[in-house]
Amino acid sequence: MDSLITAAARALAAGDPLGALNRIALRKDAPALALRGIAMAQLGDFAKAKDLVRAAAKSFGSKEAVARARCVVAEAELALASRDLGWPLKQLEAARKLLEKHGDRLNAAHARYLEIRRLLLIGRLDDADALLIQIDRAALTPALQAAHELIVAGIAIRRIRMRPAKAALIRAAEAARVARIPALVAEVEAAAVVLESPAARLIAPGDTHLVRLQEVEALFDSGTLVIDACRYAIRRAGKIIPLAGREVLFTLARALAEAWPRDATRDALVQRAFRLEVADESLRARLRVEIGRLRKALAPLAHIEATPAGFMLKPRSSDKVVVLARPVEEAHAGVLAFLADGESWSTSALALALGTSQRSVQRALDELVASGKVQAYGAGRARRWMTPPLPGIATTLLLPAPLPGD
Repeated sequence: MDSLITAAARALAAGDPLGALNRIALRKDAPALALRGIAMAQLGDFAKAKDLVRAAAKSFGSKEAVARARCVVAEAELALASRDLGWPLKQLEAARKLLEKHGDRLNAAHARYLEIRRLLLIGRLDDADALLIQIDRAALTPALQAAHELIVAGIAIRRIRMRPAKAALIRAAEAARVARIPALVAEVEAAAVVLESPAARLIAPGDTHLVRLQEVEALFDSGTLVIDACRYAIRRAGKIIPLAGREVLFTLARALAEAWPRDATRDALVQRAFRLEVADESLRARLRVEIGRLRKALAPLAHIEATPAGFMLKPRSSDKVVVLARPVEEAHAGVLAFLADGESWSTSALALALGTSQRSVQRALDELVASGKVQAYGAGRARRWMTPPLPGIATTLLLPAPLPGD
């Protein structure tokens, strides 16, 4: 590898894409195309970066399988950064195995991290955890060690485990400091902010206020009966009753919890659960059926008692009932929650992450664009959506990847 390519690779590894481009901007050989692609990715131009990486993969000869595999890994990272979660996993897996076979353990580990980060984005925490423990952190570069700890923290945060999350972020910050890559340091700092930001809204009798993740964790361990409107579940001290996909039952449970310790009237329950103003006899009969189903589902944690006016929630082994709701509740809150990461998302990626249809996501995005809460750019399959950027805040950069030739 010539001196300019080596210097450009080192500049990229240090988080200096402009310095790398100054050395290779006019070159069109395969290694230069690959490095230019990574530089453009770090600058945020993912479309141009993808074209350059693909051109590099085609330019490498038939005997340069390792270089082509590295290009596959780079293209997979571009897809992840642009929230295109439909890229071919089999192709990435084949590239990873080839890199391992030829002794390129760092790039192989990076390929594995891309797969894990994708699993984390779509909420498959157990699968992500299972792959993560297979990686030997001690053998990684400081940059990859930071990426490793960011994933560990991400899994812990989503599981509401603050102690391991904080410990992982401390290790990530130390690794990022050693790596001396500004974008990586900023990524760790942004992740740490999440721990101190409002995560949910606690609704209790006579009180409603915002709570942080640490307070949510304490609430889950307290023995309080929690109607979790963030994850559509009923929980108490480790016991969880999922009601996702059973919207009517969860709506009734929340209505009963918000009325606790008093009862909720039948008319109020009909209006909340069935979205109808007038409760006729047929709706009251349907309400009795749904209350019966809810009573059966909640049996391990609570009992539902009929009263002259309606129904009352009676928790078992608990003297307190609260509702844990999203910080801001509005139409399409789930879509906005994913877009809040500052990255651009495709409709297919949002549908995969939300577990719904692409058409439903498109309708939600159309309404959010019309209200000015979301902006779109691109056309056709390249169209992406994101929340409007905050003035003076730079777009999150791609985490630096191991480079061809490292």
